[in-house]
Amino acid sequence: MEFIPYALPMIGKEEIAEVVDTLESGWLTTGKKTKDFETQFADYIGAEFALAVNSATAGLHLALEALGVGPGDKVITTVHTFTATAEVIRYLGADPIFVDIEGDSFNIDVDEVESAIEAHENVKVIIPVHYAGQAANIDRLMLIAKKHGIKILEDAAHALPATHNSKKVGTMGDITVFSFYANKTITTGEGGMIVTNNAEYRDRMSCMRLHGISRDVFDRFTSKKPSWHYNVVAPGYKYNLTDIASSIGMHQLKKADILKDRREAIAQAYNEGFAGLPLKTPYLVNPEDVHSWHLYVVQLDLDSLTISRDRFIELMAESGIGTSVHYIPLHRHPYWKENYKLDARCFPKSEYAYNRIVSLPNYPKMSDEQVERVIKTVRSILVENMKGG
Repeated sequence: MEFIPYALPMIGKEEIAEVVDTLESGWLTTGKKTKDFETQFADYIGAEFALAVNSATAGLHLALEALGVGPGDKVITTVHTFTATAEVIRYLGADPIFVDIEGDSFNIDVDEVESAIEAHENVKVIIPVHYAGQAANIDRLMLIAKKHGIKILEDAAHALPATHNSKKVGTMGDITVFSFYANKTITTGEGGMIVTNNAEYRDRMSCMRLHGISRDVFDRFTSKKPSWHYNVVAPGYKYNLTDIASSIGMHQLKKADILKDRREAIAQAYNEGFAGLPLKTPYLVNPEDVHSWHLYVVQLDLDSLTISRDRFIELMAESGIGTSVHYIPLHRHPYWKENYKLDARCFPKSEYAYNRIVSLPNYPKMSDEQVERVIKTVRSILVENMKGG
């Protein structure tokens, strides 16, 4: 039986031809194509500035540094995320303040954010995560942030393209970071993009992106006049994106809406196909907003089943279908649990969700036949393992 993986990228002839053109050009690292990709991305989002980086993790790190985060500072984020969201806070010697999620969208609980600000001094930044591609309540978070003089850094690794109250993610917070990892909504293999409307942040991140050097490497290396001199103005990082990766990204960006439409169609097929089963399909806060559908996450009704979530995943794998779990909450990981004395009882909604959630395959390369097979397999497993069935 053909195995249906959890995720696969959709790469076309256009991406391949552009990569070949880059390889033949003789310029492989950050150069003209990366600059073009940045311009195109900023235009697509509707932001003033875009900076390409070699990962969203690098982007989050650069963003926090530009926002002035350092030792003694606090940054509020959610436990229901990948560790990268929190680890970048530690890179700068600051400390995360973890809060729970909403019980429906799995986005950060804004009420808990406000309580955390009131309970802790030196909160400098809030990092909401747009879980699965559905925007968090940025409008309300921005009101709270403005009231307390705090900045908003959006972790939009899942959220291209997505909107909140008809505004594109990437146009609202102080800085937003997108991911182009291999399983994301568009990909460069590895990579990410930072967007902002603040020129001061742009300049700082641009400098720190490449060793704290004050001049662009592409400009120095391609100048027809002696142009060897540069100044290191800060101890920066090595976070630039190559032209090889940008060659893929430019064409992926052109397809972003088409790829989103296919993921949305698969999600709708799942919603219909899972009707009447002991599970919850993804909750939409505002059906009028754009959901990127990076993830399609169901919650199993364990009270109605004779199997656990983990056994369900095993049965799916035995049937030739890959799945995943997003996420193992940070309060369950030894580093965060032990160093920050995290107790699962403080995050009941994340804990409840973790024991029930499963991410099903939802990628544009899936055929209609594969989608139908996933539906039939899920139905078969759940019906066969219903209590009293």
